Amino acid sequence: SWLQEAAQKLKPSAPVKFHISSRTDSGVHALANAAHLDIQRAPGKAAFTGHQLVQGLNHHLRPEPIRILSAQRVPSTFHARFCALSRTYLYRLLLGCAHHSQVPVFERDLCWAPAGGSLDVPAMREAARFLLGTHDFSTFRSLHSEQQSPVRTLLQLHIQPGPGLLAQHGQHRRLEFWEVEVKGRAFLYRQVRRMVGALVAVGQGKLAPQDIQELLELKDARAFPPHAMAPAQGLFLKSVEY
Repeated sequence: SWLQEAAQKLKPSAPVKFHISSRTDSGVHALANAAHLDIQRAPGKAAFTGHQLVQGLNHHLRPEPIRILSAQRVPSTFHARFCALSRTYLYRLLLGCAHHSQVPVFERDLCWAPAGGSLDVPAMREAARFLLGTHDFSTFRSLHSEQQSPVRTLLQLHIQPGPGLLAQHGQHRRLEFWEVEVKGRAFLYRQVRRMVGALVAVGQGKLAPQDIQELLELKDARAFPPHAMAPAQGLFLKSVEY
């Protein structure tokens, strides 16, 4: 990884062990991820301070699209992945584009503009209620995901208007940005993208809100509607809570 390579350039006395809280699919963004690393300095050299680590790592990360926001010392029992209490993801939707060429240039690859105009947001919110709580999310997992328990707990799911770069300046007023924000302890591979895609299908009238409950009850990834998964570029890991 970029971060592990940058840490090795700080000349540690042993190979750096690096663990990230959440791995994102190709094309997915992270506003704020978390990681921990074990970095040893040569005998006689003081341990890096958090400020030194931020400066040193960012220096070597300059060519890459990633930056360290903060760093601090943690106990040896801390693990970035397993100690996380919850993770919050944000999916950005852009409505009002008749064609993908109408997506504002500064928003390209940062949102999904589903075809078909406006969405029935009240129906989407009704459908979202079926996803809340603890369920077997087998239908919403990738066919090629790891063999892990499909039972997950969805703590929050909000569908709300969102800001857009150009919309803030009064341009492209026909366009609307909406955000689907989900929070849970952990998610299955591509679960969020499948949930958002299914909710958008409800908003387009292709599925009824009750269909979401039926998909959950089927507990079969093969039952998921073809081509309903939301693309990667609209998804952001917003935060990891400890």
